[in-house]
Amino acid sequence: MRIADVVTCAVQPAGIPLIVAKVVTDQPGLHGWGCGTFTQRFRAVQAAIERHVKPFAIGRDAAAITDFRHSAMHDGYWRNGPVLNNAVSAVEMALWDIKGKAAGLPCYQLWGGRSRGTAAVYVHADGRDPQEVLDRALGFWEQGFRHIRCQLGGYEGIGAGRIGAAAGSLADAGGTGSAFFDPGEKLRRVPELFAAVRAGLPPEAELLYDIHERLAPIDAVRLAKALEPYRLYFLEDPLAPEDLGYFRMLRSQCAVPLAMGELFVHPLEVEPLVSKRLIDFVRVHVSTYGGITAALRLAHLCGAFGVRTAWHGPGDVSPIGMAANVHLDVHVENFGIQEWAFRAPAEEDLFPGIPEVSAGAVNVSERPGWGIEMDERLAARFPCDDRASLRPVPRLADGTSRPY
Repeated sequence: MRIADVVTCAVQPAGIPLIVAKVVTDQPGLHGWGCGTFTQRFRAVQAAIERHVKPFAIGRDAAAITDFRHSAMHDGYWRNGPVLNNAVSAVEMALWDIKGKAAGLPCYQLWGGRSRGTAAVYVHADGRDPQEVLDRALGFWEQGFRHIRCQLGGYEGIGAGRIGAAAGSLADAGGTGSAFFDPGEKLRRVPELFAAVRAGLPPEAELLYDIHERLAPIDAVRLAKALEPYRLYFLEDPLAPEDLGYFRMLRSQCAVPLAMGELFVHPLEVEPLVSKRLIDFVRVHVSTYGGITAALRLAHLCGAFGVRTAWHGPGDVSPIGMAANVHLDVHVENFGIQEWAFRAPAEEDLFPGIPEVSAGAVNVSERPGWGIEMDERLAARFPCDDRASLRPVPRLADGTSRPY
């Protein structure tokens, strides 16, 4: 069974550019789908697949997934990075889909079967003030969701619009606009938010918060300590990848469970945090980390140290990538939680077979492979707008840019 073709699809059914790849074999009707979505640089991934990974893949044994993944990573000499990882992952993920279809099995069965019946998910409750966040969280609770991430005014906070004028000429230096935020506001308002939400929800509610790498390390420590009384399920991405050395300080100061890894692209970024037991959940974006093979190895590493999985799962993971996440979720023993994004009707039409959520948990079908397809006839209706990949630059009040 050989790889006969690789077709790259860039689609935007709901405002976010998505990259998926279809791998076609020399066996009639046998093909697979994979996700390589890197929304902010999706054209680079598309070109990498079409110009580099596709020529490398054609003619290879479609069943030799491990060899493909390793040789594709090393063929370019320099390895890792979000563009290369997503390009290789898109094809590697599709090869797993093909293997499942050829065997007549859902992909999770290829790795050893289920560890659980369904996988719990968490959803996002945002708002302009604590009461609005609480109202939305209560709405999710009534729908059966028990894990809820609470955010006040998005990542910039609710005071962002009032501080932009202080930046002067640097307000437009980013070209794509600026998203101003005040770290001090987060330190003041976020504990107040969780005091209100914790008081207004049943005590068994599991609450989450995402710093999104927006704070200086010492401020992240201060915020984590302030949130400790509210029994968070986890505090996400408290530090930027450049600041990993501060995790030991953060861990020593408080008992808030920590989740990290959304921006990781190399195994050695994760290993020290896991082996030294400095985090509780690993949060990688599976395709950006390098695909299914890499994610399985990471899950096994984490399991040996008591760290649970919480794969990245917002709207900039394609429905195909999300289906793959859920197969991992029901399989790996050390699963923790799955981030969940609700899909627009256009996405449901374009990607028949999206896993369904019920009572706060998600399951996969027993269809072979990932159990999801892309309707290629509809793809032309959803062309990508290159401007959709541009994001405002995060800035402090004086115009200084900050990492995500």
